[in-house]
Amino acid sequence: MTLDASISSQAAKPAPRRRWRLAAWAPLIVLVLLCGLITLINPNFMTFGNMVRISQAAMIPLVLGLGATFIILMGSIDLSVEGGLTLSAVILSMLVLNGANSNTFGLFGILIVLLVGAGVGFANGVIHVRLKIPSFMVTLGMWFVGVGAANALLGGMAIRINDPMIRGLAIERFLGFPWGVWLALFCLLIALVIQNYTRLGRYIYALGGGEDLAALSGIPVGRVRILTFTLAGVFYAVGGVLAAAQLGLGNAQIGNGRLFTTVTAVVVGGTALSGGQGSVLQTLVGVLIVVVLSNGMVLMGVPPSVQIGVQGLMIIAAVALSIDRKRMRIVK
Repeated sequence: MTLDASISSQAAKPAPRRRWRLAAWAPLIVLVLLCGLITLINPNFMTFGNMVRISQAAMIPLVLGLGATFIILMGSIDLSVEGGLTLSAVILSMLVLNGANSNTFGLFGILIVLLVGAGVGFANGVIHVRLKIPSFMVTLGMWFVGVGAANALLGGMAIRINDPMIRGLAIERFLGFPWGVWLALFCLLIALVIQNYTRLGRYIYALGGGEDLAALSGIPVGRVRILTFTLAGVFYAVGGVLAAAQLGLGNAQIGNGRLFTTVTAVVVGGTALSGGQGSVLQTLVGVLIVVVLSNGMVLMGVPPSVQIGVQGLMIIAAVALSIDRKRMRIVK
């Protein structure tokens, strides 16, 4: 190889890195442009009241998306979001002050619900790892198990929540925003700490980058997978608490449609479905894109049927932008 060819080859190497940096910033750029476009069409978008509505709509998808992000970063998929959320919300409604029984467990009831969520996630992880069943199938089954258990507990009924602490998450406000929004942001902070400052966070990225190499490096792959699914289950349980607080009751339909929003937010935020690339902050941006787009279409009078179509196109576009086609020899 000649000297000129060597220099030109080395000069060309940074280009893919620059393209990747641009792709990483693309969701944030889309969010800013989207907000600007909607504001031009309808100035009411930027009012404080509408910002509060957007934050209320984003708090549950954000918490659910945090759990799903860790799973996807690991290179797996978790479809048990709705099952975990529904079961958690129903159990919470039965444990705190309600209109169906005399239970008044209060804060202890929330702790029990978090343990239930962790148990569902732990079951996902153990079945996936020990029985070597693909995460897609395990979590799909657990989705229906969770919803079925919630139906069995309620017998097709709904339980109204009267606990002032739970209802306060949706009704009472601090600095103009519901306490549920602040709880979601606290969960984001916890997720950031886990992702950036713990061994589990580093191991999750390592598994997503290449499980075989991670195993050769001494990383306990099975244990990391089980812990990550357990962690995701806790986030889904928090989502169930927020959903029950927002709706004011627990029923077996409370989780309907949550999986679609969760996966959409994670993917639109730029987390690669192949694993190893993305972050919880990108999921925050993805959640805001989904919620702002939905809010903006309502303000602009777009019919609901068209809104669903737009969200579907958004998912396809986000996946197309996040895939590194140079690393993919075969697409199945």
